[in-house]
Amino acid sequence: MAFHGPSYGLSRECQMKAQAKFSLERAKEAVLWVEAVLDRKLDIPNSDNGIKDQLDFAAALRDGVVLCELINLLCPNAVKKVNTSAAPFKQRENLEMFLKGCETYGLKSQDLFQVNDLYENKNLYMVVDCLFGLGGMAQKKGFDGPRLGVKVADENKRNFTAEKLAESNKIIGLQYGTLVPI
Repeated sequence: MAFHGPSYGLSRECQMKAQAKFSLERAKEAVLWVEAVLDRKLDIPNSDNGIKDQLDFAAALRDGVVLCELINLLCPNAVKKVNTSAAPFKQRENLEMFLKGCETYGLKSQDLFQVNDLYENKNLYMVVDCLFGLGGMAQKKGFDGPRLGVKVADENKRNFTAEKLAESNKIIGLQYGTLVPI
């Protein structure tokens, strides 16, 4: 991991905002879900009793192996080969393959995090949000294991007749103002 040194000014404000968005309770809930789906405890370096902070959360998922196993369980063969090497570029490749697997599974690009968010501990709240999104998509796809997050809604497409659509042209929007009696 690259050491970027202390940040000042606007960079510091952005860093503080990102840290404030991270919820330890949600992170713990996400880790418990991952453990329940994989049916094993995660290896959290330097911690005997679970996740205590953001760094523990990142350390548990940083190499991408657990995430690749998770997506392969939900979407078989989403990641063809999981790298177990400790080389940084292999770990980053695991994270990339997990993210591609998530897209294949149905998550939208705005639900995903960037590799550096997890690998460099930048926006860890995005990783938590991604796991919650993955849990919701798993519910939608009929996964009958443990649940996390809110089920992704099914499409509710509506078809209007030409007459009904033409009626909408008669409505004057409020941005044009209203007539007030004097």
